[in-house]
Amino acid sequence: MAELPEIEIARRDLEKEIASRRIKTVEVPGTKKTLPAMRSKQQFADLLEGSKIESVSREGTLLLFDLGPEKIMVARLGATGSFRRATSRTPHEPGTKVVLTFTKGGQLRLVDTGAEAILRVFARKRYFKLFPGQADLGFDPVDMPMPWTDFALMLRGRSETIRELLLDQSFVVGLGPMYSDEVLHAARLSHARVASRLNTQEVRRLYRAIVETVHNSIKYRGAGTGGHLDIFGKSGGFDPYLEVFGRAGERCRNGRGNVLTTVIGDMTHHYCDYQV
Repeated sequence: MAELPEIEIARRDLEKEIASRRIKTVEVPGTKKTLPAMRSKQQFADLLEGSKIESVSREGTLLLFDLGPEKIMVARLGATGSFRRATSRTPHEPGTKVVLTFTKGGQLRLVDTGAEAILRVFARKRYFKLFPGQADLGFDPVDMPMPWTDFALMLRGRSETIRELLLDQSFVVGLGPMYSDEVLHAARLSHARVASRLNTQEVRRLYRAIVETVHNSIKYRGAGTGGHLDIFGKSGGFDPYLEVFGRAGERCRNGRGNVLTTVIGDMTHHYCDYQV
């Protein structure tokens, strides 16, 4: 699965690999479901062919491909999507939805073994109309460093549990079930704690856990849990550092307790009994 660290790694790799490259041809071997609002696959190809990718940026969990002053392409990878660099001679792997061939420098492919990833090309001025939630994004642990005291102010008056807030994109971006479990374990906090009732020490632990977990995962090029691969087709190296996620019934890696699970809102939460 791709959460903030994996998406940020993809952004950095894509910026290095394809910025300033011009799209020669577009192929859509997958279904048009990957291209919402497009009348046809040909319309999508017509919008992209001949365009130059000026840069690749990230806003929350969306990847934005700058196609000039008037036009952008937005990618939402979902839980199962990823980009892959390839040559024209490389066979399509299962789940290949879209193939961009550059005038120089091979191809970029969108691969999705499920049906969550989407690509949209549109006028830049329509961005917030088509993705209204992007106007209300929360704290970005990568792009928005802040003092822990400012983070403490964000918790003031919040009646939600800290796990609910960690999964709320309007509070902190990019944390799904995997990294929220890891953050809570690193902070030694129970998922059921109400955010506004944390004491000063607990707030500092939570803030440090968010920042360190995300940055450490980026350092090791993300987690490969669930089969996620980077743009070069390689699995990330953070899996050995996951303390609790996906390790139910095992000893957590720090050896202090066994990993337990509970179901919250149709999602399995991993934790240890010393999280209070």
